[in-house]
Amino acid sequence: MSAPHPAPAHPEVCDFTVFGGSGDLALRKLLPALYLRDREGHLPDDTRIIGVTRSDLDDDGYRALVADALTTYVAPGLLDDESISRLLVRVHHVRLDVLDHDDWHHLHGLLKDRPRHDDAVRVFYLAVAPGLFGPICRRLDEIGAADANARVVMEKPVGHDLASAQAINDAVGSVFEESQIFRIDHYLGKESVQNLLVTRFANTFLEPLWNFRWVDHVQITVAESLGVGERGGYYDHAGALRDMVQNHLLQLLCLVAMEPPTYVGRETVRDEKLKVLQALRPMAADDVDRDTVRGRYGVGLVDGQPVASYAEELGHDDSTTETFVALRAEVQNWRWAGVPFYLRTGKRMDRRTSEIVVVFKEPPHAMFPHSEGVTQPNSLHIQVQPDEGMRLHLTAKEPGPGGYRLRPVSLDLSYATAFDQASPDAYERLLMDVMKGNPTLFMRRDEVEAAWTWIEPILTRWATSPDRPLRYAAGTSGPTAAATLIERDGRTWQESDQ
Repeated sequence: MSAPHPAPAHPEVCDFTVFGGSGDLALRKLLPALYLRDREGHLPDDTRIIGVTRSDLDDDGYRALVADALTTYVAPGLLDDESISRLLVRVHHVRLDVLDHDDWHHLHGLLKDRPRHDDAVRVFYLAVAPGLFGPICRRLDEIGAADANARVVMEKPVGHDLASAQAINDAVGSVFEESQIFRIDHYLGKESVQNLLVTRFANTFLEPLWNFRWVDHVQITVAESLGVGERGGYYDHAGALRDMVQNHLLQLLCLVAMEPPTYVGRETVRDEKLKVLQALRPMAADDVDRDTVRGRYGVGLVDGQPVASYAEELGHDDSTTETFVALRAEVQNWRWAGVPFYLRTGKRMDRRTSEIVVVFKEPPHAMFPHSEGVTQPNSLHIQVQPDEGMRLHLTAKEPGPGGYRLRPVSLDLSYATAFDQASPDAYERLLMDVMKGNPTLFMRRDEVEAAWTWIEPILTRWATSPDRPLRYAAGTSGPTAAATLIERDGRTWQESDQ
């Protein structure tokens, strides 16, 4: 049976305007994603791409910048002169200081100067600092660009706490309807994350097990081997809790824990995710002390090469910003009563990986008392990156006579080998969804604010605590206290090579 209210099969003709058009996000992710979709024939004719920057570039100068970005960030096998030329014809540049009212006539003129498709969709992608979201939207309204055909995309973070998130949402919401606002989290565009919904709800054998009766606990890990690099100025005002947990990790938790929607549609998935966020056990000060760990990387070895500490990259040692977080959460509802969710994320870890592990309970009775070998609880490993796929860990008997020798084995599904076509980048999917007007994979205002409501007591406690983040060597799995956090419950972190 088809779902009600399906999204349009193809995007409409669009003016896709990127504020911050010469920034790292635009050049590294957004423009390559648009190129790859255009290469596949997914951008309608007459669609325009408008880069808004403060640079003194004309159209040709900006096109040269875009062309260089494509050769840098798109795989060589996906580059061809015809596709590049077709995209560059679409590209325009507007020099604009968004805080200077006198500058806006350039963008206004270009948007009005459309010979065909006066009803084209207008997408405004805000790849700029969150403090500019409100002012940009107000000016768009003043020049008449924020009409019913307009959509605005807000890049994370939406605020740095609940009050600032509400202020930004109020400012943008005073111009655009909620249905026109797309708060993007690129993790939700990854194939493996979306496949989690299919794994749960299109396979009947899992759903009876997906609850407190059979699940022992859930682990969610997002580890990065890179340090803060040139993002130190931003990162030192954010930290791992704001930068990763408040959005990426909580969104993954929601998809694991949510109830089955009536169908996977525009609002139904977001309704169920909101219920999960509202069911998270609140963190009092004592809970924060007991159930959270924060750390900061020092010097160490990554891939055999020595790397600097966070303080050295930042240029001083006065910071109390965390680059690692581990915490224990609980979803207080009927399905998940008593099941702990362990979350961890960090920079300069021993590997780059994003993984969800659902660990099932041990069998209620040992039927092989005289068996040999090692057994482990059954577990489902969902690999989000770098190699998307999943593994189901089971216990099997080794071949041979003379009794039972048990051994853990796994059933592996690699998306790269199971499917003929390559998985598109998350931004490719999400940008097409914006152009189609499909908000399913984007965060709604109440989701964002519910996440901040849960995170804020942790931030408050850390801000008033005399303790500093624990040091861990770069190239390791984080501070030892993170292992203690889970081991005190009789459990261990599941590493991706297990």
